[in-house]
Amino acid sequence: MEGPSQPSEHSMTQVHAFAALAGRILLALMFVTSGWSKIGGYQSTQQYMEAVGVPGALLPLVILVELAGGLMIVFGFQTRLAALALAGFTAIAALLFHSDFSDSMQTILFNKNISIVGGFLLLATFGPGPWSLDAWRARRTGGVGTAPAAGRA
Repeated sequence: MEGPSQPSEHSMTQVHAFAALAGRILLALMFVTSGWSKIGGYQSTQQYMEAVGVPGALLPLVILVELAGGLMIVFGFQTRLAALALAGFTAIAALLFHSDFSDSMQTILFNKNISIVGGFLLLATFGPGPWSLDAWRARRTGGVGTAPAAGRA
């Protein structure tokens, strides 16, 4: 029985849908803006990569992963795949760029990256929520060819 202090099932579904969308946007925001800024600061980013031993020739791939992966997360398109790819990318970035644990700032950045990996793993596990292209496609096809929606709101 619903009373004035208890939200309806429909309102909770809407809250969960909004939270999933907001979470995807917030998780992806750093990647989209970072990929975009690497285009504008291409040469300096390439030099920084090379200074830490990463071939500068990988920069176009880095930009593609950040921009495309981030936008896929925002729109909820192939979300599980994009989340796994960005989880791996972020873990590798943590190890390559933030593993100087004698520097407290690098330790903080390493932990931030690992926390983001955790967020992507949750997204890969539970899916993008109902306000996503993945959910829209599943509704249109009756769920044919889609992964099970564990925890879908």
